[in-house]
Amino acid sequence: LKCRIYMGTKDIERQKPNVFRMKLMGAEVISVKNGSGTLKDACNEALRDWPASYKTSHYMIGTAAGPHPYPTMVREFQRIIGKETKKQILEQENKLPDFIIACVGGGPNAIGIFSDFIKNDEVRLIGVEPGGKGINTGKHAAP
Repeated sequence: LKCRIYMGTKDIERQKPNVFRMKLMGAEVISVKNGSGTLKDACNEALRDWPASYKTSHYMIGTAAGPHPYPTMVREFQRIIGKETKKQILEQENKLPDFIIACVGGGPNAIGIFSDFIKNDEVRLIGVEPGGKGINTGKHAAP
């Protein structure tokens, strides 16, 4: 299956093994240098390309970003994480957890696991990101 994948230059560098695998399977990985060279800019570039190639392409995204209905689709596809977590914790502990902690990143893991616990006020939902070596070092995941 031919496909074009837009990725920010910085993300390509961080995700070298994944990029290598995608190319092995025939993907054309397009490096987006605009802006900060990260996910946000890659999404924008893919959205710019889509109207020009809509007859032969479809916009797909695995992160909880972009115009409606994409974030909703990601939530619905990823919510099995939360459903299964809730089911197993209730089977094993017979109560809900005090906390649910998820990496934020592009959002699919967090939206997936949080979705089944949002209405449970007694469960604290905590999103985390890697801190690197501090915000002032340039060696972190912050934009």
